[in-house]
Amino acid sequence: MAESAALTRQEQKERTRAALLDAALELSQESGFAQISLRQVAKRAGVVPAAFYRHFASMDELGLALVERSFATLRRMIRDAQRDPDVFAHIIDAAAEVLVETVKVNKAHFAFVARERVGGSQAVREAINHELDLFVSELAVVLARLPNIENWSSDDVQMVARLFVRNMVANAEEVVEMPDGRPDLEAKIKEGARRQMRLIVLGFEKWRS
Repeated sequence: MAESAALTRQEQKERTRAALLDAALELSQESGFAQISLRQVAKRAGVVPAAFYRHFASMDELGLALVERSFATLRRMIRDAQRDPDVFAHIIDAAAEVLVETVKVNKAHFAFVARERVGGSQAVREAINHELDLFVSELAVVLARLPNIENWSSDDVQMVARLFVRNMVANAEEVVEMPDGRPDLEAKIKEGARRQMRLIVLGFEKWRS
């Protein structure tokens, strides 16, 4: 009985934390994360302000949790790509397709990253840049398996991974701004992403570390 009650309390705690994160994500879309207050987040989540502090020490800590949650989507995207042999067989077409579809499904999280990486809280900006650096490192591990790259220096593999990530961020921001129900714009973004990646890949064969 006690174990059941404890489990219920833990589940309730996790639900409340998720509600606070969801509330902050929704409010940040309306006015930017730096402009929202603890009281606004608590009210939107349906809890009293005092309950906020059972989960987060400050709004900055809540922002960092949102960054972590948003980048979990990116990590899943790259890990799923590594498990799919077709991604390596048709890496450019597959990458453009996966990127656009992932952003569409998780638009709120990608919008948060796009918006907050250039404005708002310094702690959140730094966390986003740190996560992007980690994503570059993860992508470099994948890219190092491609033809013409396996003998590159680690610095050069990191360099091209950073080029891909910057390209990915720019295209993800276009998808975020894309109105719903515009397959023509979606096709244009995908084709633009493919062309940009092809341009990067064309240099692989000629590049020497």
